Amino acid sequence: MDFEEAADRLYAIPAADFIATRNELAKQLKADGDQLGSTRLKALRKPTVAAWVANLVAHNAPDDLDDLIALGDEFREATADMDGDRLRELTPRRHQLLDKLVTEAGRLAKAADQKVSADVTQKLRETLDAALVDPAAGDAVREGRLSSALRHVGFGVVDENGEPTNVTPLTDERREAARARRKTQQADEAADTKAEAEKDRAQREAEEREAAARAEAKKAFEAAVATAQAAEARVEDLDKQLDDARDALAEAQQLVHNLGAELDEARRTARDAQKESREARKRYNRM
Repeated sequence: MDFEEAADRLYAIPAADFIATRNELAKQLKADGDQLGSTRLKALRKPTVAAWVANLVAHNAPDDLDDLIALGDEFREATADMDGDRLRELTPRRHQLLDKLVTEAGRLAKAADQKVSADVTQKLRETLDAALVDPAAGDAVREGRLSSALRHVGFGVVDENGEPTNVTPLTDERREAARARRKTQQADEAADTKAEAEKDRAQREAEEREAAARAEAKKAFEAAVATAQAAEARVEDLDKQLDDARDALAEAQQLVHNLGAELDEARRTARDAQKESREARKRYNRM
């Protein structure tokens, strides 16, 4: 183990264990023959709570921290170009990334049984904002070995005691990287916009097809109802015709019955008349 490994390990442990671990690691470096490394390690300061939480973020959320620091390069590039529109676009992202990192820091600290006060939270936010504003502060925060929180005061970055820190200007390499990230972001935004438009178009077409299908189904249903109503009306009409036919048949049958009775009566009357006629002829002949 060398000094760098020992320092990384030292600032990754809970702050309460810092002194004991520092002494143990210094002894180990000395025993390994690294007297200079042992001396340097002993000189490292115990982090404040805010610094320890910032180191926790550096060790456990490096990607989000890199996004924040990269955004700082974009801010500096837009500032140098006096691009007000770009600065207005970047500002909401600045707040979103800071909020995300502060929330994650609170979760990590809670998992490590470390209470985070409102004052510590404010100092953490100032430290992260300093990392965005100043490249040197960004490198220091990314390294994860802070012993004090940082704060940007307009002309530079200071620690919790108000002592100034080193300020590194935006290099050409960082400027080009910022521009490349901006182009990539614009391409991604354009792709997202196109994908969203395609999604909206597909949704509209699906809704139109669904509406057409519903209209067609409604039309078919109404036609079926109309057909059923017409059939029902026809059935009712046929039922009435059948009832009328039955009534007419009954009347005809009664008429036939009456005529038959009258015919029988007429036949009896005719027979009786014939009988009386024969008897009258007989009486006449006897006279």
